[in-house]
Amino acid sequence: MRLTRQTNYAIRILMYCAANEGKLSRVPDIAKAYSLSDLFLFKILQPLVEHGFVETVRGRNGGVRLAKDAGDITLFDVVRVTEENFAMAECFEDGSECPLIDACGVNEALRKALNAFFEVLAGYTIRDVVDSRPNMRNLLGLSLEGAVPVAN
Repeated sequence: MRLTRQTNYAIRILMYCAANEGKLSRVPDIAKAYSLSDLFLFKILQPLVEHGFVETVRGRNGGVRLAKDAGDITLFDVVRVTEENFAMAECFEDGSECPLIDACGVNEALRKALNAFFEVLAGYTIRDVVDSRPNMRNLLGLSLEGAVPVAN
């Protein structure tokens, strides 16, 4: 299974916000860290906001921040809301004309593989992937200087 660019960068946005915990993250800074356009990031932020992973703060000193603890957001949670289709083969799709759809061993094997994939993703949180690299803040170009503190 190959994840879309949208899912890949949705996870990375959440990682950035988690690494920048306690501060607002500005979209241009996130875009710069990953060499992306602001417009592309805004598109990816939509489902993250809609599903309560991040919240936005408007205004001159606005930005985005995690709406829940990074330890409460699994990779599976993100994949589930950013991927549109989990069909691993044509026979998984609605309207398949394969006569073996209900009796095929390949179909069963692929379904088990997909479930195993989801199970592994459910075992990792955004906090886990951020904490797996002690220098994550440096890698993302984050520093304590110039940080925008989160207002309560």
